[in-house]
Amino acid sequence: MSAAPRPFAGEIRPARPDDYPRMAELAGQLGYLSSASDVARRLAGLNATGEHVVFVAQLTDGTIAGWIGAFVYRCVEADARVEISGLVVDERFRSQAVGRFLLERAEAWAREKGCNATSLRSNVIRERAHAFYERQGYEHTKTQKSFRKKL
Repeated sequence: MSAAPRPFAGEIRPARPDDYPRMAELAGQLGYLSSASDVARRLAGLNATGEHVVFVAQLTDGTIAGWIGAFVYRCVEADARVEISGLVVDERFRSQAVGRFLLERAEAWAREKGCNATSLRSNVIRERAHAFYERQGYEHTKTQKSFRKKL
């Protein structure tokens, strides 16, 4: 019999450059292969606007257990909201409230930005993640196809 999961013990804080290697490693757990330099390059373009943020969950022993990215989504047809662009929790620390604390911090940031809603997209194959989001109060509002064109 396995031990009961431990609750999250640590802090949620903005990501720093020394977190980038671990963030890249965690992204790889979900199939998004990246290097620390890829993460640094991408974040350099995001940080300048003030409408993007990345938080990490750092355990008391210094381990980065997960991260969340979010941005203010603005469009003509709806009020601004914050979109969660990525959320990953190390498979060793899932079901220990890390994801919940990361989501709560992103939701607080959304309120700080004057937004009254958050949204996210999740691959149809991630059923465990879908159940997690629903437990956090998110509702499945739309099913759609995603299109992309390489330029």
